[in-house]
Amino acid sequence: MFGHGGWMMSNWGGGTMGAWGWLIMPLFWIGLILLTVWVVRSIVAAGGPKAGSSTAREILDQRYARGELTRKEYEQIKKDIGA
Repeated sequence: MFGHGGWMMSNWGGGTMGAWGWLIMPLFWIGLILLTVWVVRSIVAAGGPKAGSSTAREILDQRYARGELTRKEYEQIKKDIGA
């Protein structure tokens, strides 16, 4: 009865997304992007060195500087750790 161009073809809720879809879709994508950034940053932070951590060579140098090791012990340990 109404054919093409009649009121049944209008976009008064008969569209695929409607008014709520245009509001929710950007929020969904923003949330997905933020979640992805958070996950990547968490993974990278977990794999990196921790604040205040020292390498074996730094610890060895500090112990030698404090006089806890003799020159011979220092050289042997340095050789052992491959520094």
